[in-house]
Amino acid sequence: MAYTTINDPSAYFQTLLYTGGSSSYTNDGNSDLQPDWVWIKARNNAYEHKLWDSSRGTTKLLVSNSTAAEATQSGLTAFNSDGFSLGGDGGSNDASTNFVAWQWKGNGGTTTSNSDGSITSTVQANTTAGFSIVTWTGTGSNGTVGHGLGKAPDCIFFKNYTAAENWVTYHSVLGNSGGLYLNLDNSFNTASSWYSDTSPTSDYFYVGTNTKTNGGTMVAYCFADTKGYSKFGSYTGNGNADGTFVYTGFKPAYIMVKRTDSTGGWNIQDLKRSPFNVQDNFIQADDADPEAVVGTGGLWDSLSNGFKLRQNLTTTNASGGTFIYMAFAQNPLVATNDVIALAR
Repeated sequence: MAYTTINDPSAYFQTLLYTGGSSSYTNDGNSDLQPDWVWIKARNNAYEHKLWDSSRGTTKLLVSNSTAAEATQSGLTAFNSDGFSLGGDGGSNDASTNFVAWQWKGNGGTTTSNSDGSITSTVQANTTAGFSIVTWTGTGSNGTVGHGLGKAPDCIFFKNYTAAENWVTYHSVLGNSGGLYLNLDNSFNTASSWYSDTSPTSDYFYVGTNTKTNGGTMVAYCFADTKGYSKFGSYTGNGNADGTFVYTGFKPAYIMVKRTDSTGGWNIQDLKRSPFNVQDNFIQADDADPEAVVGTGGLWDSLSNGFKLRQNLTTTNASGGTFIYMAFAQNPLVATNDVIALAR
């Protein structure tokens, strides 16, 4: 399957800032975006992270900072052609609260049955952007699950959504012997029962005997590196204000960083909440706390071809510390139409 550079990343990922109290919210990127995975967090209140996808359906809530099973509530009520609609849930639509919504485009809610693996899955895939939403019924036995991307995913978030289980995160840099919990700040966890010690292929990923990755009813959000749009990698911190530079090949609109050799939260930054360098405010995916500000020195700079760490922060730039990241583009460094992205 051939993949080309994405010239307009806003067609596949957008960040929206809004104040609650309305019934619908519209994106303002270069392209209209009908989202299929919406992740909302209150910025000035300690509300939980709220996650919805169009495969499981409207009002079906998951929480990234919790082990909680899927809940039905008056949250997201529609995935619209240029945004989304919300009901009366205060955690996503309180009139006195400022929110951020991160949105990824799938396949417009259209799913197909996939039998590429030993376990039949239901897949919504956007092969252009390297993103798919996969659901299946866990078997508790070693098996494979088709993901529909046509290339091996570099990052997968697993959730058993009918049980109170941790979110398991596979990242290609960490290998197939274990991973991280999205809802916790723990360091790398060795667990051969998660993916049978086997890395994903272009057709399917492996699941083991553990109920966190193959029990109850499962959902997996799969991402593959896509030129000009997304990057999943790692870096080593240097503990210095003149910090490590991380090359992505584009100007990042969104970055999430997690330390792997020690404890540390999942730090999220985006260009909407912090449009100028140095970027200094962050939200943690594993914590319901409101947005916080680092202060003098900031977290990092968003540059035309990557990001550069600042300060000796143990969760983002500890000397000798190892970190993974996921990043999505505002602009590719050089697109097929010769557009060049510039740092601010």
